[in-house]
Amino acid sequence: MTATTSPPSASPSAQQWTPRLWGILAVLCTVLFLDGLDVSMVGVALPSIGTELGLSTASLQWIVSGYVLGFGGFLLLGGRTADLLGRRKIFLIALAVFAVASFLGGIVNDPALLIATRFVKGVSAAFTAPTGLSIITTTFAEGKARNKALSIYTVFGASGFSSGLIVGGLMTGLGWRWTFLSPVPIAVAALVAGIILIPRDRPAETGGYDLTGAATLTSGMLLLVYTVVSAPETGWTHPATVAPFALAVALLTAFILVERRVAHPLVRLSILRAGSLVRANIAIIALFGSYLSFQFIVTLYLQNVLDWSPLKMALALLPAGVLVVLTAPHAGRMIDRWGTPRLIIAGLVAMSLGYVLFLRIDADPSYVTAILPSVLLLGAGFALGFPAINVQATSGVKDSEQGLAAGLVQTSMQVGAALVLAVTTAVVATGDTEASLPAAQMLDEFRPGLILVTVIALAGLAVTLQPLLRDRSGRRGPTGTSGSNGTPALVEELTLDSTKSG
Repeated sequence: MTATTSPPSASPSAQQWTPRLWGILAVLCTVLFLDGLDVSMVGVALPSIGTELGLSTASLQWIVSGYVLGFGGFLLLGGRTADLLGRRKIFLIALAVFAVASFLGGIVNDPALLIATRFVKGVSAAFTAPTGLSIITTTFAEGKARNKALSIYTVFGASGFSSGLIVGGLMTGLGWRWTFLSPVPIAVAALVAGIILIPRDRPAETGGYDLTGAATLTSGMLLLVYTVVSAPETGWTHPATVAPFALAVALLTAFILVERRVAHPLVRLSILRAGSLVRANIAIIALFGSYLSFQFIVTLYLQNVLDWSPLKMALALLPAGVLVVLTAPHAGRMIDRWGTPRLIIAGLVAMSLGYVLFLRIDADPSYVTAILPSVLLLGAGFALGFPAINVQATSGVKDSEQGLAAGLVQTSMQVGAALVLAVTTAVVATGDTEASLPAAQMLDEFRPGLILVTVIALAGLAVTLQPLLRDRSGRRGPTGTSGSNGTPALVEELTLDSTKSG
């Protein structure tokens, strides 16, 4: 069966959800599900991998960091390549690479090769993630249809991560290699379905290859993430950290200079003049960066302080993912009704409150009263904020730059989260968190990291609120409390901004 030569209509009018349209969305959701499944499964399997392959803790971290390097370093290049060469082609090639790398990761015995497969999988995700998102935003009409599609897409991402925690525990019981091999048949099935269902799309009619920009950006991002991930072990002031960091800054500066002069830039810098897009990127750093770092600390807390097993730990955190799965199907309707700014603010408020509540934790907590409330608040915050951020980041962007907008928000999420996690790790690592310490003392060593996570979330909330509060101040009526129509100015601004953001 041959794919059609043009995508389904994405007109602003009501869009018919045909079986083919559902099939396209199912393929994209399956691949996102695999990304989440893979990350969480491998995290659970790390101790078993280290034991069998004889890896130290420093070496073992690169199984995770290698993925981050590939993902964060190539995201923008992946999105732009899809715009220039065709989304369908890039998506399917990257998915095939993911399947092959997963298979090789499950059969290799050399640690360096295993880390290399993780890097390759990260690179493949750097192409499938923005490309899949841009296929959605160019296939589904902006408004209700796109919001519905993105909310379903979010469900599968959350389901993959949540399922991976449990599946990882079960697969690790059979052998850690199954955590790499089990996604292979699913990826192959998605590849076949994608070849049949995803329509051919035309590359950009105008444009070129900004090879210099691609080289400086990709190398700069790779070096920056590598430096930040390595810094806690090497030392933040060590020459081996300072020199690569300076070189990364120089490369990224060169990239900006190139983009200002090249005829067909990899990133049209003027796209960053859109305040809603910039705020969405900052919000995703605060939301995902704080959550990933919180999960890192809680993993150490539950295992080292409370002596829980990995499976018990996964079950303790599972309600957050379940809440996202249950809530995300309604995200499209919530966005239609309330708009993206309100939902982003509500999400960051819920997450900040969850972190604040967790600060009262002690060495012998009740799960129901001390841990579960924070877990549920984080799940609610993620469910409200994540789909709204993605909608806001791609709203009002023309089809030819949807890959760029999607790549920007994905890059902010991955690289921003890696930077926040690295700093959090460094803060926690300044103390001694060895298991031989008393539980109360170990918990005290984790508190600075918990405080930092809370500050990150509150900072993201402040940035999101700042333009609304500024406009509220500028539009005060004679009483200093209301807008021109008697409505509280902040509510009025939220309503106007919601209308703009879809």
